[in-house]
Amino acid sequence: MLVRWLFVLAVAGLYVLHQDWWNWRAARPLVFGFLPVGLAYHAIFTLATVLLMAAAVKWLWPKHLE
Repeated sequence: MLVRWLFVLAVAGLYVLHQDWWNWRAARPLVFGFLPVGLAYHAIFTLATVLLMAAAVKWLWPKHLE
């Protein structure tokens, strides 16, 4: 039960972090010299989302559906 609530909080946290209003005004600084900071942020955000969904499948997937 605790794992479900932690998952709900993590999803809510990712939802809030997805609204990145702080990176829209400037293309600088460039990450690795070529990647705009907003695009780099979304790449990292996507990796965090993938990890959260993989954890959900591993620990929250119903066993009776296997």
